[in-house]
Amino acid sequence: MALKTRLTEMFGVETPIVMGGMTGVGYAPLVAAVANAGALGFITAHHSQTAEELEKEIQRCRDLTDKPFGVNLTLLPSLNPIPYDEYRQAIIESGIKIVETAGRAPVDHIPAFKAAGVKVIHKCTSVRHSVSAVKYGVDVISIDGFECAGHPGEDDVGLIVLLPATVDAVAPVPVIASGGMADGRSLAAALALGADGVNMGTRFMATRECAIHENVKQKIVENTERDTLLTNRTLRNTSRVARNAVSEEVVAIQQDPTKTIDDVRHLVAGVRGRTNVMGAGDTDGGIWTVGQSQGLIHDVPTCAELVHRITREAEEVIAARLDVMLGKRAMAPA
Repeated sequence: MALKTRLTEMFGVETPIVMGGMTGVGYAPLVAAVANAGALGFITAHHSQTAEELEKEIQRCRDLTDKPFGVNLTLLPSLNPIPYDEYRQAIIESGIKIVETAGRAPVDHIPAFKAAGVKVIHKCTSVRHSVSAVKYGVDVISIDGFECAGHPGEDDVGLIVLLPATVDAVAPVPVIASGGMADGRSLAAALALGADGVNMGTRFMATRECAIHENVKQKIVENTERDTLLTNRTLRNTSRVARNAVSEEVVAIQQDPTKTIDDVRHLVAGVRGRTNVMGAGDTDGGIWTVGQSQGLIHDVPTCAELVHRITREAEEVIAARLDVMLGKRAMAPA
């Protein structure tokens, strides 16, 4: 049995599993490993300081795989100007045919991508934003439930409700389920709720090929679903991050609604987390994002082992468990 969905058909991948762009994680070696395993991975564009650097990162990935992969373009306000237009041109000129966008709607980028035959997946955290993105012309919606790492939006709706609500609202546009996805049961459940695939971030952090420090991977394995915190709630810019000394301090400070970003800036600085945590392995050394799905993560496999296992588990759930239930139901008296 092979899991074939509109996602696998549209992008030419073997299984409907996606590793979306992740800051500090989405580099060419990991993306290539995900692609070689039959799934769809995304290089994170803003790791590159210039369009030329992004072109080199794309080529580095091509040197490691001949399978499809894409580039993530996260559109967020920044104190330092980000060369989004130059990134877009580099993506097009490099022949990339799949882009994942996040943050604000990619209105000003869609015409150029469409003209170049690039498919656009847009990540959203609400039904209303998904509907708007489809009106702008995106090809696929990736919907983030409240369980997700990073920015879950401000509506606090879990994926089991948000996913089918989004599927209904944007039909016939395909939808990817994101947030809380970590194993074959997750994939089977998402497909049952109408998704055409799943996006996994935290799960791919805990793989052999991921370049983050081993201490972080082991911490993900040790943690439970309760070991995350929500920061910046009072600022209406909520982030789900790992529970540690720094995030607990941030949450304590933000119990006072008069506090601003300036009161926690030194604690939540991204460079602190990337340097102290992802680089040096001090899991209490800064803020780092992780999802509630860590409660389902118990090992650090290769990407190939992981993708094969998730696909096999999903097939077993669908073919064995659900088929058996359907058979028993069919034999029950009317």
